[in-house]
Amino acid sequence: MKGVTRRGMLGGIVTGAASLTILRPGHAAEEATKAGLKQYKNEDFYGADGKLDVAKAKQAYYELMEYHKFPVFPRLKTDDFWVLDFALGKFTEVGMGGIFYINDKRDDYLLHDIWLLPGQMIAEHYHVKTEDAAAKMEAWLVRHGVGYFYSEGEPTPGVDERIPPTHKESAKARTEKLVKPGEVVKLEVVEKRHWVKAGPEGAIITEVATYHDMGGLRFSHPQIKL
Repeated sequence: MKGVTRRGMLGGIVTGAASLTILRPGHAAEEATKAGLKQYKNEDFYGADGKLDVAKAKQAYYELMEYHKFPVFPRLKTDDFWVLDFALGKFTEVGMGGIFYINDKRDDYLLHDIWLLPGQMIAEHYHVKTEDAAAKMEAWLVRHGVGYFYSEGEPTPGVDERIPPTHKESAKARTEKLVKPGEVVKLEVVEKRHWVKAGPEGAIITEVATYHDMGGLRFSHPQIKL
């Protein structure tokens, strides 16, 4: 779609905590294998040059779609479907796949699907106002798998143990909520930091939002690049 690139992405959060089944380290990968999803190592996604192998990353998401019986539409086989690792080189820990069906500046709305492998997170981020757009507001429908959504607020007990290693020092959003298929959550406070992590069967999430202006996107981790 014209004007829509992988630089136009990202998903979000809701405030408030929920009762959760907590996964011990490595548990997501173990459960994914039991469920029938292929277990990948981080090095499986990188070539000798250290760059993310886009084709291999996409194939892992196609496998996730097939596992959840999510149709692999022809458009998902084009460059409109993008993947990224946030330039951290830790794709199995921090990464995502996505497609923008629409990102309309004039009428101020966005429709976006997100794919996360088991245990994979979208890096913590927030959205600020720009000269061209208000700070982005978002809501998410979990369609398959489960998502652990994190927002700023009172830290959920034990949350530090569940923050991925890359974000231990930088993550500010530590209020945790488990969101199951068919449940919808929203960003309650504009410009608040948020992130999401998939459960043991990965996650497929639909996001609806106001227009996404890349110029208003900010990350907590200082080394992230898009």
